[in-house]
Amino acid sequence: MKHTFLLSALLALAQAGPVNHSHELQKRSSCTITTSNLSEIASIKKSCTSIVVDGVTVPAGETLDLTGLQTGTTVTFEGTTSFGYSSWEGPLIFVSGSAVTVTGASGHVLEGNGAKWWDGLGSNGGVTKPTFFFAHFMDEGSVIKNLNIHNTPAEVFSIYGSHELTIDSVTIDDSDGDSEGGHNTDGFDIASSSSITIQDSIIKNQDDCVAIDSGSKIQFLNNHCSGGHGISIGGVGGTSDNSVNGATLSGNTVTNSVIGLRVKTLSGATGRVKNVGFKNNQISNISQYGITIEGDYENSGPTGVATGGVPITGLTVTGVTGSVDSGAQPIYILVENASDWSFSDIDITGGSYSKKCSGIPSGAGVSC
Repeated sequence: MKHTFLLSALLALAQAGPVNHSHELQKRSSCTITTSNLSEIASIKKSCTSIVVDGVTVPAGETLDLTGLQTGTTVTFEGTTSFGYSSWEGPLIFVSGSAVTVTGASGHVLEGNGAKWWDGLGSNGGVTKPTFFFAHFMDEGSVIKNLNIHNTPAEVFSIYGSHELTIDSVTIDDSDGDSEGGHNTDGFDIASSSSITIQDSIIKNQDDCVAIDSGSKIQFLNNHCSGGHGISIGGVGGTSDNSVNGATLSGNTVTNSVIGLRVKTLSGATGRVKNVGFKNNQISNISQYGITIEGDYENSGPTGVATGGVPITGLTVTGVTGSVDSGAQPIYILVENASDWSFSDIDITGGSYSKKCSGIPSGAGVSC
């Protein structure tokens, strides 16, 4: 999380105070942001509830700041939105507000120019790479839909402090990074949020398709993931909010990826994972694990010894079909402090069981 940026943005919003722009709204209910009037974006947000972002080139080291939008504002991207290169944390786009809609017109693209940053190290080293899109503090039925996103420097969506947000029919295509050094290009990272739905989207990347680090009532439905590390709960632990309570991941496909479906909790951490359901997902061409539940996660690699400070309870895995590569393991489980699991209708072909599982609760209906 980019706490410094968040604090300054929230302070600016608080200091601004309530302003009555009813007369201006009547005159300027619709406004267009272009490269030439980016300096006027603060006044545009105050005076317009329909905003078009038309072919903007955002200068290096700056954020397209769409925070504090008026309730009910619609933002529409047209043409190509691009960003200058700078070694910094970002974000490149920041949206906040209530009942906000962010969408894209036909033919638009949000061009991240990721190859300028890619060095094979992602967030683990090399140049500092900006997060592409902060969807922070979006609530009351906000929607992000029909966006075409291309070649982000690293993480695509950071979803934080948001409630009742739907992301629908978004395409993320970071596939050029497969050969050009893309890394840590997570599609959706979710934390401290509730009632989040991500559906009918396409994600091509080099890391987690979605990673739910904390939150409740999260739905990930009917999405297509390829090229990365699959669909993940976690890593849970190591922050101020270490609880995932209620997540449904259903109807998705994961192809050409390292992992299919995963729950990962951090070694030595505390927290909880509760009431998570993987239902009717398909996997294929998985190189490492079809399904993995691990309580020994560290960024540098698993420790091989699970810790139980993040209990995993109420886990349901049902209707998983597909295949893994010959060198992969269909199911691998290494946990401590797990209970109330239910596995059923698992049909994964290929691979072999090279690692023994440990910590599976009695009656879970799974073995390896």
